Amino acid sequence: MVEWTQEERVIIKEIFSKLNYEDVGPKSLCRILVVYPWTQRYFAHFGNLYNPEMILANPKIANHGVVVFRGLEMAVQNMDNIKNTYADLSKLHSEKLHVDPDNFQLLADCITIVIATKMRSAFTPEKQATWYKFLSVVVSALSKQYF
Repeated sequence: MVEWTQEERVIIKEIFSKLNYEDVGPKSLCRILVVYPWTQRYFAHFGNLYNPEMILANPKIANHGVVVFRGLEMAVQNMDNIKNTYADLSKLHSEKLHVDPDNFQLLADCITIVIATKMRSAFTPEKQATWYKFLSVVVSALSKQYF
């Protein structure tokens, strides 16, 4: 189990309180699909993903980006029990969707870049360290079913 300090809890909740999911969700998901094009195979049923412009304009990608952030919000609301909170998601991604678990870390990195771009100087090294810890726990929870 991960131990969270009160300060870390405040930082994570503060970051989330400033996020517009309809903005950062699509940008994060689009970034992984453009930067790591092999991840597109999991979204083939979303239509034309043949170039960055099509990915950025795809409403299904945008909607799923929001879904990702709503999932992260579940982790924020259950910080003391993220692994159990994500048990069904882990099973879904492992057994039904067959997502390579390394892609969870790639998405976490893309999310961090988008948030850093949004927060600019407010995304201090201390906040980044806390954010990284949070996303590491999320990635571990999503990967649980694989191991």
